[in-house]
Order: sequence, then C-alpha cells, then structure tokens
Amino acid sequence: MDNLNLCKVNDYHKTIKQVLLFFLITLMSSKVYSQDKFNVISNWLQYTDASNALYHDLADQAYKQLAERDSVISGLETLSDWKQRQRRVKKTLMDIVGPFPKKTPLHARVTKEIKKDDYTIENIIFESQPGFYVTSSLFIPEGLQAKAPAIIYCSGHTGEGYRSDVYQHVILNLVKKGFIVFAFDPVGQGERQQYYDKRKGKSVVGGPTHQHSYPGAQAFIEGSSQARYMIWDGIRAVDYLLSRKEVDPSRIGITGRSGGGTQSAYIAAFDDRIYAAAPENYITNFTRLLQAIGPQDAEQNFFHGIVSGIDHPDFLEVRAPKPTLMITTTRDFFPIQGAMETEKEVSRVFRAYNKRGHFYRVEADTTHASAKKNRESMYAFFQKYLNNPGDSTDLEVELLSDELQVTKTGQVATSFKDAETVFSLNRKDTKEDMDHLAGLRKSSDYLTTVLKYAKDLSGYQKPEEYHKPVFTGRYQESGYVIEKYFMKGEGDYVIPYLLMIPDHSNGKAVICLNPGGKSKEIENGDAAWFVRNGFTVLLPDLLGIGELGSGDYKGDSYVDNTSYGVWYLSILIGRSIVGVRAGDVTRLVDVLKKRNDLREVYGLARNTMSSVLLYAAAFDQRVKRICLVELLSSYRSLLMHRLYEAQFIYSAVAGALKFYDLPDLAASLSPRRLTMVDVVDGQNKLVEKKEDISAIQSVYHLDRADKQFKVIWGKEKDIKNVFAEWVK
Repeated sequence: MDNLNLCKVNDYHKTIKQVLLFFLITLMSSKVYSQDKFNVISNWLQYTDASNALYHDLADQAYKQLAERDSVISGLETLSDWKQRQRRVKKTLMDIVGPFPKKTPLHARVTKEIKKDDYTIENIIFESQPGFYVTSSLFIPEGLQAKAPAIIYCSGHTGEGYRSDVYQHVILNLVKKGFIVFAFDPVGQGERQQYYDKRKGKSVVGGPTHQHSYPGAQAFIEGSSQARYMIWDGIRAVDYLLSRKEVDPSRIGITGRSGGGTQSAYIAAFDDRIYAAAPENYITNFTRLLQAIGPQDAEQNFFHGIVSGIDHPDFLEVRAPKPTLMITTTRDFFPIQGAMETEKEVSRVFRAYNKRGHFYRVEADTTHASAKKNRESMYAFFQKYLNNPGDSTDLEVELLSDELQVTKTGQVATSFKDAETVFSLNRKDTKEDMDHLAGLRKSSDYLTTVLKYAKDLSGYQKPEEYHKPVFTGRYQESGYVIEKYFMKGEGDYVIPYLLMIPDHSNGKAVICLNPGGKSKEIENGDAAWFVRNGFTVLLPDLLGIGELGSGDYKGDSYVDNTSYGVWYLSILIGRSIVGVRAGDVTRLVDVLKKRNDLREVYGLARNTMSSVLLYAAAFDQRVKRICLVELLSSYRSLLMHRLYEAQFIYSAVAGALKFYDLPDLAASLSPRRLTMVDVVDGQNKLVEKKEDISAIQSVYHLDRADKQFKVIWGKEKDIKNVFAEWVK
C-alpha cells in the first residue's frame, strides 16, 4: 500500500474514533444531565451527608434514649437503689431475650479422649435443645486431688471456633495453671456451620458474622433472637460442667475474646452460677459504638435493647458483687473511651456493695487482639477469685490440630441426619405462630388488633406537624411540568421529591415508590403514563434510597448489598426502617392534601417499597387506592425459606409474626381498592401457594368488596392496562 492510501486509511480510522468518542461523551453527558435534572438537594451544602441520613436518624434516636438511661443511672446512690436497678435489669433482660426453652436431657457423650503429658482432653457433643448439637472439648489437668475450678471458654468470630491458635493458647495456659476448661463451638463456627455445603466444603452464606446474622434476622422477625440461642448454649454448658465430678460448682468462671467477649458477658449476666467473668475485647457502650463502627452481627443486639434501657454496663452491673474483669485494648474497634466510661459507671455499684476489689479493668496498647499483658492479668484474676493460686506467667504451649475434631465428619451438618439449625428451630416456632395467628383471624376485633400491634412494633409515628416544602426548581415538559421540592422528615433530615403536574389535571394524585428512587421511576415510564392521563405524580427518595442513598456504613453483616446492622439499630431503639419510611409517606400525603386542585390520593409501589406503602396505607385512610407490584407475600414466606433474599430485610418488623403478617395489613385496607401484581415469596419468586392471598380475599369477601381486590400475574406484558383498570 502506498503512503497516500495509508494516510487515507489512518484518517478514516481517526474519524471513526472521533465520532464514537463524540457519541460516548454525548451519551454520558445525557445520563449525567438526566441524573442531575432529578436531583433536588445535591447542590445544597447543608445536605452533603444526605446519603447517611438513615443511619444518623436512627442513631440520633438511640442517643436520646441512652441519655435518658444515663439520667436514671446518675440518680442511683444507695445500695438499695442499685439492688432495685439490678432486679429491674434482670427482668428486662429476660423479657427482651427470653423465654428460654425448657431444659431437656443433654445426651452428652464423649466422642474421643486424648491423653497428654499434663492434661487430658475429652471431645464431647451435647444437645442444648433436642437435635441442636453442640461440639465441645473438656480440658482436665492431670493430678487433680479434689474438685477443681472450671472456666468456660467462648470463641470469637473465627471459622475454626475454639481450635484457633489464639484461643488454644489461652485455653492451654489455663489448663496448665490447674483449671478445668470447657470450650464449645458457637453456632456458625467450628463444627457447627449452619449453612454447610458438603460439595463445596464451606458455608454458602459466608463466614461467622453472616452465619449469625442471616438466620438471626429471621429469628428477630419471629420474635426470638440469635442471642437467645447462643446464650442458651452457654447456660447448658454450665449444666454440663456441673454434672462432672471433677468440677467445684462454687468456682465457675467464664471468659472469651471478641465475639467470645460478647458471649461471656451475656451468659454471665443470665446465669448466676457463674462466679467470675472476664469478657475481653467487647465491652464498650452503645453511644461510642454507634459513633464509631455501628451495630455488629445479630447476637450482639437484643430486641428493643436500647429503648428498654439496656446498655453494655448492665451486663456487668447485674452481676455485682461477683468478681468481674474487663479486658480491653486501647486501639480496639470497640471504642476504648466507651470502655472507660463503662468502667466508671460499673465501679459505682461495686462500691455500693463495698466490693471495690471485685471489679476492675485492664488494658493493653494494641488493636483488637490478644495481648500478653492482658492474658496474664486474666490468669491472675481467675487464680485469685476461683481460689487457685499459682504463677500467672503466660507460657509457650504446644498447639493441637486434629485432636480437637469432635464429630465423625468434622461437621454436625454431615454427621447427624436430624441436626437442627437456628433456621430449622426458628421455622418450628414460626409454624406455631401461624397457627396462633390463624386463630386470631377468626376473632371479631382481629383487624383492630392487627393495626395496633403493627403500629407499635413497626414504630410508625404519625406526623405531629406539617412542614412547608422548599421549592428548588422547575422543568417544563410536553404536557406537564416537573417541580423539585424537599421537606422536613421525621428527624434531622429532608425528603427530596419531584412533583409532576399535568397541564390538565383530573384532580387525582399518585405517590410512586421505587426501590431505585425517583429517577428510576421516571426512567421506567410509569410516572409519565400517569401524568399524561391527568394525574399529579409525586416521586420521593425515602431514607436509604436515591439522594438519601445507602450511605457509608456497611457493618460486619453486609449481605447482598444490604446492611443488616442498620436494621439491627432500628430494632434496638424500638423502631423499624419500614415504619419510619411509612411515616414519611404520610408526610407526603399531607403535601398532596394541601393542594386545592387534588381530591384523591393513590399509592403505587414496587418490590421492597411495596411493604412501605402497605404500612402507610394501613395507618392512613386518605390513600384511597393502592397498587403493589412484586409485594413480598408474607413474613412467613421469608422465614420458611432457608435461603432468602436479603433485600427484604428492610421490609421486616422484629416481633411481627407473634401478632400479624403482611396479608393482615393488606386485609385491613378493605374495602379500598387494592391491586397486587406478581406477588413474590421470600426468595423473590412468584408465589405458588396462595394461602397468603386467600387471607386477604376472605376479608374483602366479608366486606362485600370482592371486586375491589385483584391479584394479577404477568405484569411485564400489560402493566399499563393494569394501571388503567386500577384507576378506572
């Protein structure tokens, strides 16, 4: 090819690249413009942290509740005051964690015995509940001449459980100092994987924090908790220890680090048979925790814990004057400042008992880690208070490997055909709840009761005052205008929204809720269809969505783009995300009802936003017609599936299934027009069993409003026809 033709080819390629680049830039600019066009608060400096509004709003409520608790504590002076507080806290803890199961035979058996030079290991499996197998190892020092003190060791969040090198080091040091040590696997760890896949040889939902939070969320909805299961394992571990002839029942201790610190603090607070407790790398206080890393996985959160007046110090104060040691590190992600503040508070109750020496705190300048200084302090603590004097020096020890395998296969899930899990036990409770609910549905005041419990448990709050919206801009479109506003929400945040106003109004409005936010609802074309048919359309971004997006906080239980920790925070303060959002929908109804050109308000919502609209409409009769696309059929469905879609967790309310389910809320809408399109189950699949729908139909039938309730399948084919029929 000659130079002239080569130049022409190069010029041609250059031109093509320039054209493609132009179109790419144009496309990207158009997309950015589209996004900017529908942003309401992005250019307002006051709201630059809007994406974190959900977390901050829930945390701000927690801080107020914790301040109220602090005010109560500050008024405690005498021993009588503190004893009264202890009684109240014990009852509260049982109310929000219990009731525990009935004690059943442990069926404990030794699966293997290993002799070492100066101690013996018995690998043991017992049942804390029937079929709920707990893998454990009992370490017994050689040469015991009398009953000896025993220490329960709780493992932190590691896949190996107590077999971890760090935990073995502590266990074996305690054994060499003459203590019997009983170590057991928490659920989701060691040989108790809850979602074990034998083909993959691992959990299908992730590590320990996910194996705690994933079923723990289901437990919360049912009215139980992950903490309840794990505390009960510890209580039954004490039962087993006391069955051993080698153990002195008056000298029982407990310790553990990180997640083991959580367990040891909780178990010791609930079980009076534990004399000395030394939780490590956990105790801080909720104020500093929420300011720093946020709520952690499921077992570290109690149902309505903060709103019930419970904080970390209570786990130690309720034990007074029994010996208690706080083991801390200055650079822990559990804030040291909170630990110091807790130490100051807890010291007061021990002083009131005149037992100052029975409580103290040690610290080491390191991260969330085991430090030699702290280990030696812990050894000395137990040597003193469990009356087992000796050298507290931290020793080098020979670690164990395969000797600590308890089950035949190395996993409970593959060693026992009848093995229960947190999920399976919770599912049994769910079935009992549904039988109870079936009875409630036959009562004359059933729906009144449903709405009462739904309002209380969801934490829905009807707006007390109206805040005038702030107008921020307008776009003229063909046949309608788009106006941009924001208004004050329930807390210290604003709700950005778009108002699409037709040139020729029919006097009706539709609030459209989309899990992708207001921009997504415009992109899918539904909003345009309504406005072109004369409807005024309001498109908001609710907390955690759109401009009020997911935020920076993820937490240690971030499952499929869902931060379970945010949901746990709502539970701690007695609220729910769906309830808070529903309250803001009521505020938006207020906006529309203030307009003189509108007579009626309708509501349309998709997928995870459908439950928000359902709650809002149940509590607000002004929403005259409701259309729910891909509504979660029921909380029951969410709890009956071993593997469910995490996206539905924000739609859930802790404790709900004890009193109501989503079909009951839907039934309460009768005789208003309700259209449900493509109802889905807990796995986000179209429902096959129609019992949840039948519960709604029966109420509409009793109200002689059968024609007002419709369920439609196959929305993708004719969704606009569905809308046309719904608004006709």
